[in-house]
Amino acid sequence: MGRKSVIETERLILRPWRPSDAESCFEYASNPLIGQGAGWPPHIGIENTKQVIRDFLMNPDTYAITLKGDDRAIGSIGLRIGFALFGEIAPEEAEIGYWIGEPYWGQGLIPEAARALIEYAFTDLNISKLWCGYFETNLKSARVSEKLGFKYEYTTPPTDPESPARVVTALLRSEAA
Repeated sequence: MGRKSVIETERLILRPWRPSDAESCFEYASNPLIGQGAGWPPHIGIENTKQVIRDFLMNPDTYAITLKGDDRAIGSIGLRIGFALFGEIAPEEAEIGYWIGEPYWGQGLIPEAARALIEYAFTDLNISKLWCGYFETNLKSARVSEKLGFKYEYTTPPTDPESPARVVTALLRSEAA
């Protein structure tokens, strides 16, 4: 079917990132708890956030997470097709990554967004396998991965003494619900 610019769920709209999202993105991404779990430093200023949006978030298949009825970006979810942060993957495979602002934790919004993105990846993009990597200390991401049906594949050792190991999980198209 091809690329979607907007994906809708019961409570969410996943839409492309825009430069005008910098203020709301900075509000959440400047929280040390957000980046720490994902492996990036907290945003240090609005200019830093604008650069992150331009360089990383304004990519195909990377979406701002917004609540229906409120166009304000509260998190991000996306696919990296043929590339993963933990290593090489096949061109027909993708890594899923996500984060959401702390005020929205525990509401089931990331699993809801991820289910929609998984369906899109397998149905529209014909992805054969999705990968999900998270730091072993990030119990929230571990729980999301488990809820979505991802299965443990392996653990990579820490890249330095300050970093935790990365757990890598995967979901085959044939195993998706």
